[in-house]
Order: sequence, then structure tokens, then C-alpha cells
Amino acid sequence: MKIGLLGYGKMGKEIERLALAAGDEVAFRINRSNETALDSQLVRTADVAIEFSRPENAYRNISLCLESGVPVVAGTTGWLDRMPEAQALCKAQNGALFYAANFSIGVHLFFALNRYLADLMAARPEYRPEMEEIHHTQKLDAPSGTAIALARDMIDRLPGISGWVNRASDQPSSLPVLSRREGQVPGTHTIKYASAVDTLTIQHEAHSREGFAKGALAAAHWIAGKQGYFEMNDMLGID
Repeated sequence: MKIGLLGYGKMGKEIERLALAAGDEVAFRINRSNETALDSQLVRTADVAIEFSRPENAYRNISLCLESGVPVVAGTTGWLDRMPEAQALCKAQNGALFYAANFSIGVHLFFALNRYLADLMAARPEYRPEMEEIHHTQKLDAPSGTAIALARDMIDRLPGISGWVNRASDQPSSLPVLSRREGQVPGTHTIKYASAVDTLTIQHEAHSREGFAKGALAAAHWIAGKQGYFEMNDMLGID
């Protein structure tokens, strides 16, 4: 498969390493230094594009792929206010868009565990939920896209919780989502339910970027020949 890399930072380089080892080709690599070269003609040299750029560039890159008839796998976070537009364009173009805030298979098992625990806690108002996410200092958005997805699943299931806030909060209707940026941490997400007598904690800790890159590459192969909007649960068969 010929893969185009939209974003050639640490994730892009890790995807390239795994792709070449698997026998794929890299059709192009776009970063800040050559982003003016990106056009439909270049995009069409790839069978699929993998988008890990910057929040301000993500929608433009995704739109260009869809308009060029090239399936796109997107992992950039911080642009989801424009996701409805991207989904509408994907449908209008009969294209293929695969989005995940996190491509780790372990994280998506963690998502399922989080939903199950939230369902249990819906009947236990004595437990106060809180989340913390830790990432490397180069991560631009806070909270992480993964943390926001986890929070949305909790809000959907916990009576009385109407939204999240990116700070500590004593408001019972708010889910505190605390963000820390330090060192080279690939990503750690911790969810706590604390009562006066005990605390329940679940956590996912990534050890390297390889898990994310493997998931993105698997998605690029899986989406080939498909039309529509997809997420990790579609590929993994998780309800």
C-alpha cells in the first residue's frame, strides 16, 4: 500500500518505520517545511493518507483528501468542532474517513471498561468522579482528545453530571479533568471514583508511541475499499 503522511513529527516517523517494515511504501511526507507542496495531485499518489499534523491544519488536510478521492485516517485532536463538516463532506464525496483520538487498541478496551464502570456508578451518587491525563510537553491541546472522549462517555451515563471542566472543581454537576504536561510521557489516563470511605481507580498507561502507530497503520489497511465514516470500534468490533 502507498501511504501519504500528513504530519511528519514523532508519530509520522513511527508510522513510517512500521509501514516500511511491513512492506508498504510512503508516497509523500508533509510537514511545516513543505506544506505548500500539498495539493490534490500529490494526495492522489497515495492509496490512503494518515493525518497527524496540527489542530489548525487538520480539517484542511482531511477535506483535501476527501475531495481528491483518497481515504484518510485522522488522529489529530483539537479540531473536533469541525467534525460535523468533515463527516458531511465524506458523505457528499462518497469518501472514507477514519477518526480516532487515540489509536491504541488497549485504550479502546479502556473505553469499554470506563463505560461499564460508569453504568455501575450511575446508581452510586456517593462516589465523586475525577479524571487526570498526563502527556509529553509537546502535546498542544488540553485536555487530550482521549480524555474528552472518556469524559463524554461518563457524562452520558452519570446522572447529575452535565459537563467537564479542565480544572479541579467542587461543583457536583461538573466532571474535573486535570491535565499535566511533563517530560516524554506518551499518555496516561486515570479515572477515579472517590467516596468518604474508599476510592476506585482505573488507568491506562502507554509505554511508547508504537501502540498508537500500529493502530493507525492497521486502520489505514482496514479502510481500503470502504466508504463512510469509521472509528476504532468499527474496526475492533466493539459495541
